[in-house]
Formats: sequence, C-alpha cells, structure tokens
Amino acid sequence: MATILVIDDEKSIRKALLEILVSEGYQVDEAIDGREGYNLIKAKKYNCVLSDIKMPKMDGIELLEALKSEGIEIPVIMISGHGNTDTAVEAVKKGAFDYISKPPDLNRLLITVRNALDKGELINETKKLLANVHGVQEILGISPSIISIRETIDRVAPTEARVLVTGENGSGKELVARWMHEKSSRKNKPLIEVNCAAIPTELIESELFGHEKGSFTSALKQRIGKFEQADGGTLFLDEIGDMSLSAQAKVLRALQEGKITRVGGEKEIDVNVRIIAATNKDLQKEIEHNNFRMDLLHRLNVITIHVPSLNDRREDIYLLCDYFIEMICNEYKIIKKEIEKDAITKLESHNWTGNIRELRNVVERLIILSESKITASDVDKFVIPIN
Repeated sequence: MATILVIDDEKSIRKALLEILVSEGYQVDEAIDGREGYNLIKAKKYNCVLSDIKMPKMDGIELLEALKSEGIEIPVIMISGHGNTDTAVEAVKKGAFDYISKPPDLNRLLITVRNALDKGELINETKKLLANVHGVQEILGISPSIISIRETIDRVAPTEARVLVTGENGSGKELVARWMHEKSSRKNKPLIEVNCAAIPTELIESELFGHEKGSFTSALKQRIGKFEQADGGTLFLDEIGDMSLSAQAKVLRALQEGKITRVGGEKEIDVNVRIIAATNKDLQKEIEHNNFRMDLLHRLNVITIHVPSLNDRREDIYLLCDYFIEMICNEYKIIKKEIEKDAITKLESHNWTGNIRELRNVVERLIILSESKITASDVDKFVIPIN
C-alpha cells in the first residue's frame, strides 16, 4: 500500500485530500506546515508528497530545496491557490513532479498521484540498480576489437552523441549500452531498456510513448511510456531493426524535437533522453527492402560500435571462462572449479553460434556436470560438438 504525506496549513484542504486518498486505498499522513512535513519525510518512508506552497515556518519551495540538499528523491506534487500558479510552475522547474490547483479536481488529483507513484517506483528501481553497479559485468578481453570498444566507450560516453551498437545475438551489445550509460553524465538517472523484437507491433507505440485511458480497447488507465520513464537518462532501444515503420516515424520526431505524444493524447510532452540503439540486422539492407527509415538511421548512427562475434575473438575465451566459473561457483556457493588447459583449447575451437550467451550456459553446464575439475573429456561429453 502506497503511503502519501499531505502538507497544508488549511485543515479543510487536508481533510478533503485525506478522504479522497484514503477512499482510493492509500495510507495518508498529515502535516500542518513545511517544517513538520520535512521532519516526517526524514523519519518515515513516503511514496509521494502533496504540499501546499504558502505555509508558515517552511513553504513548499523551501521544502523542495531542503529535500534536494539532503538527496531525498521523492515525487512532490504542489497544491497551488489561485494566486500561486506562477509559483507552482516555478516549483515544477525546480523539481516538483506536478501541481494541482485548489480546490482540487478529483480526476486530475488521482491521475497526478498515480503518475507520481509510478515515478517513485522508477526512482526506487534506479537506486537498486545503482547500488549494484559493481555487479555490471566488465567488458572482458585482450583482443584488439575489445580493447578498441573499451577505448571508444571511454571517449564517447561523456558526450551526448547517439550510439548504434551492432553485432550478432548474444555478443554483448546490451553490456556496451550499460557501460555507455554508466560512464556518462546521466549515470544517476534511469537506464530504460526496450526490446523492440519482444513487443507486438500493435503495442510498441504504447510501450514507447505511453497512452491515455480509453485510447484503445485494453487501455483501462493512463500509461507512462519508456521515453517519459527515461527522461534525463538513457533509453536503450534493443533490436531496433524490428521496430514498425509507424513507430520509427514517432521515434524520429522525438529525436528531432525532443517531444512525444501519448497514444490517444494531444498534449506534447518534453523529453530529454539519450538514445543508444542496437541491432543484429544490416540496417542498410533493411532500408533497401523498405523496412527501415534512412532518416532514422542517420539520426541514430552518430557513433557506431560493432561488437564482434565470439568466433572472431577466440583469444578472449579463457578470460571469459574464468570469469563465468568464478561467478557461477559463487552463486552456487561452491569452491571455484579449475579448468584444464586442454579443455580451454577445445572450447576455443568450438563454433559459438550463440556467442557470449552460449558460452555462459556451457560453462554453467560444465560446472554442474563435471567433477572437481573441468577436463577436456567433460567438454567432449557435455558441449555440443562442431557440425
């Protein structure tokens, strides 16, 4: 159950908001001024805050500034009187999630609260990802191609340049995107990933841009799309070669103008995202077959990073095996198994059609089925032979 804090020096406003929110199933606390609200926020976890602007002791703007200085990330909805609209707009520019006018419109209030709670969930997910940032696998390898990729990431990540990552399935394109985000100035903002190949064509626009309630049969409530979720951060469009042409046109507009419109909506919404796209397809050939827009490719392809197949970087297999063995043995809480040199030699000669993903699965299989040491005979027995 979401917990909401209402801060207002007018008892009647607090009572009205409390009754509305409680009837919707929320748990609600009250504070009579900004100072009391600030102390409650520091003492207790809230999913959302509704705050008046004009209050004694600490007003809404001062509350926002205090939360920011403490590094407390929580969606704050400003409640503005008729004469405070300009101030409320200024508060939004300073970080407030949104504002509603007094007396609050019921539908407007509930939609704004739901959107704020969605943003709060996103903030929490992002914090978890950042807390586990050292769990992001390094881009391992001594091959010239991998060394070049690491150098390119270090050079390009701090810029705002759009990046197109190419390569076969399972080669590590997602890992390149994660490190591009992690080494950028946007690293404390969300990295939102969309697998364009996994989303049905009829739903991709709703997934990317969101939709308004009632915009189509199953649109039972408003939905915030991936572009809005990634605002201020990075949007990773994986397998972009599988995106429909209509969605491509809207993505192109978003890149050109920095604005999106939800499905079924009319309001233009400003978005500030960095796009990293990835594909296993030859987009030039897709353009020739009228499956991909040339103007979108030109927008996406500021910097290209090609991730080689594992067959093209066999000298990296030993390092990757050692990494996976240590990681998987730690997961299984067993002593790290050794792997014989002859076993590595056999793995280096294998045809890795599934690339890094296949290697990881093979290593896990060998750990499970081998004895205390992984031998060449284990590889012969448990790894599918070359056809």
